[in-house]
Amino acid sequence: MDRRGDRGAPLAQIAGEGIRESGARIMTTKPKDAIAPASNAPRRSPVQVRLKRINANYSKPYPPDGLAKEWWARLKKALGTSSSHFVNAALLQLQNAARTPYAGVSETAVNAALAMIEAFAPRDEIEGALAIQMACTHSAAMVVLSSLGAGGGSDRRVAALGSAAGRLLKAYAMQVEVLRRLRHGTGQYVRVEHVHIHEGGQAVIGNVRARDGDRDGPSTK
Repeated sequence: MDRRGDRGAPLAQIAGEGIRESGARIMTTKPKDAIAPASNAPRRSPVQVRLKRINANYSKPYPPDGLAKEWWARLKKALGTSSSHFVNAALLQLQNAARTPYAGVSETAVNAALAMIEAFAPRDEIEGALAIQMACTHSAAMVVLSSLGAGGGSDRRVAALGSAAGRLLKAYAMQVEVLRRLRHGTGQYVRVEHVHIHEGGQAVIGNVRARDGDRDGPSTK
């Protein structure tokens, strides 16, 4: 059976004894487009923020070049939203998640997360929220791995850090797959590379479809 998404069309109707097919493989369909469409044009520098420290846990973002209106529009586009509230919430979430080890809010970490989010090119708030989660998951995984790479501590600590890093990296890979499925859907098909017809067997190979009003036998075109 040819399974492309939810549509199934018989690829080969095989009847009789003594028929054996080999080389059949089930594979997932390849997406027509990547998560973020590639372009040969020079890529524009990602949107960035400057941070003015307010306290140990919060810094106020402001445009690095003073062009506040254009900067805010680029932030909205990068996050896939038309809502200023969504942008404000996202910047606060990134500040809380994108921190360097043993330090406060990191401007470098926030801008790195924004660059990753913009690379995913979210189209709406749902994809924007997922892109934020992916950037934060990546940042958390790197923090855990840096703590693991520093060495020291008990075997239990090393095992706990290794387990946490593994779970975070797995979560990131799952998030990438969720974004791909969200954009391109899922589907499988069966490709039959070889069909061996032995004595007493019959096979019809091709795009086999039943005629309207006739469900008893196939019609080939």
